[in-house]
Amino acid sequence: MTRPADLVLYNAHVHTVDDARPHAEAVAVRDGRIAWVGDGDGWRAFTGPDTEAVDARGRLVLPGFVDSHNHVRLGSDADCVQLAGAGTLDEIGARIADRLRSHPDAAWIEGEAFDYSAIPGGRMPTAADLDRFTGDRPAFVLSYDVHTAWLNTAALRRLGIDRDTAQTAYGTVRKDPATGEPTGFLTDFAVRGLSRDGHRALRAAGVPWADPDRQYRRLAGSLDMAARYGITTVVEPQNSLDDLPLFERALAEGRLRSRLVAGLFHPRGTTPEDLAAFAAAARRHASDRFRVGPLKLYIDDVVEPHTAALLEPYAGHHGHRGGTFYPPEEFAEVLAGLDAAGFQAFVHATGDRGIRTVLDAVAHARAVNGPNDARHQVVHVECLDPADVPRFAELGVVACMQPRHCSPDIAGPGRDWAEAVGEHRWNKAWPMRSLHESGAVLALSSDWNVAEMDPLVGLYTAVTRRGLAGGEPWMPEERLDLATALRGYTLGSAYAVHLEHELGSVVPGKLADLVMLSDDLFELEPKAFLDARVELGVLGGEVVHRAA
Repeated sequence: MTRPADLVLYNAHVHTVDDARPHAEAVAVRDGRIAWVGDGDGWRAFTGPDTEAVDARGRLVLPGFVDSHNHVRLGSDADCVQLAGAGTLDEIGARIADRLRSHPDAAWIEGEAFDYSAIPGGRMPTAADLDRFTGDRPAFVLSYDVHTAWLNTAALRRLGIDRDTAQTAYGTVRKDPATGEPTGFLTDFAVRGLSRDGHRALRAAGVPWADPDRQYRRLAGSLDMAARYGITTVVEPQNSLDDLPLFERALAEGRLRSRLVAGLFHPRGTTPEDLAAFAAAARRHASDRFRVGPLKLYIDDVVEPHTAALLEPYAGHHGHRGGTFYPPEEFAEVLAGLDAAGFQAFVHATGDRGIRTVLDAVAHARAVNGPNDARHQVVHVECLDPADVPRFAELGVVACMQPRHCSPDIAGPGRDWAEAVGEHRWNKAWPMRSLHESGAVLALSSDWNVAEMDPLVGLYTAVTRRGLAGGEPWMPEERLDLATALRGYTLGSAYAVHLEHELGSVVPGKLADLVMLSDDLFELEPKAFLDARVELGVLGGEVVHRAA
């Protein structure tokens, strides 16, 4: 006699992401794992008096989404002025004014998600731009990609940044070429400001954004959002050892309703002692709910402020190609050492020269250590030279990409990304289809809070290359079909963190991480993806989200 299941979903369109059985009509779950997948009334053999049987009424059932690059710890901060969508300096000023009216006693003005395109003339922002809105109250504003920070004059004074300051623990100080004075614009914030030393320096300086309680509120809010969006596994790519107690607290308090893989930040200068501490943390946190292990590195920065590394100069510049954080030979040796020690590397690379430097380093590691199943990742892959497309599959490198980033309303014609690289390089922009057809593994993700966390937004962009309001697609030849995009958000992302045997497809024996959507995406026009929602989210057989 078949032992009853705890949960059964029937009368469904189950898109299994399993090549051996692509579709089914029902799933039975028992003891946290998938017990049966099949068609017709076979599910009835798994029901008993305590079984929850859910009639899907033809809805789409999928493996739980695996978001392979999601900064849940950074999150979105309710105490910050929200600048997403503010298209001009005046609109930024209006939102700051609203905040000052509602919080007249705030010691700092903090903002997030400003868009480089809001600054007139294609330049980067300055302290003077903020001063007229903030007065003598210090202001600390982060860009939408969290790679740069914008300070007013009062904040420069409070933080002790003057003409003699070239670097801080949390960023590189841009100077006015005529006066030598700091402009109020800091680059490399993602590399420095999100590091252990950077956070400690910001806390010591009294910047409220870096306070641990603020960090936890951001984390908890993001984790709630992940559960609501059917993200059953989150890969949080960049953390220090100081940050791990935040995840431990979330698990203890029941706020961690997704599995979480935490990457540890490996800045240049990481010592053997640091690596030993990273390995100890990985051994300490190795459960199916919370694990630590991959290492996050940077080879370059971002395209919009011209800090990504390009093979040829930026459009409109005769010589500037951006730079890499390591000389290529040094980076190759660093990666080979990590590879030999058994670490997996997530390497941020956006420019074509940065990406090539990473691929060259992986080739060097394979030559030195021999091939292995490291599954090193190039993260973002924004501007990829066609000659390097086949190297991902050849070297076993995973392409961790964010479809929403390539939307024309973020990066396309008339936006800072497209203008910085120039139209002659647009064919290099997020070549997801080319990578897939070359045999590379795609691990798709949101990069929250750089872009929307909702996987349905990412799926829409992946299959259309259009903005959220529609319009013309940008580089439509690189669109993915829906099945390929879904694989990238499930099995591809599970494979990217060595979890494909447990997650990412609806197969008997795997962990019962499932989502049921309000609609069958395969029956919809892509624009309607944006109106769909997750009706049911299941983690290890437990319902962790149920739509109202």
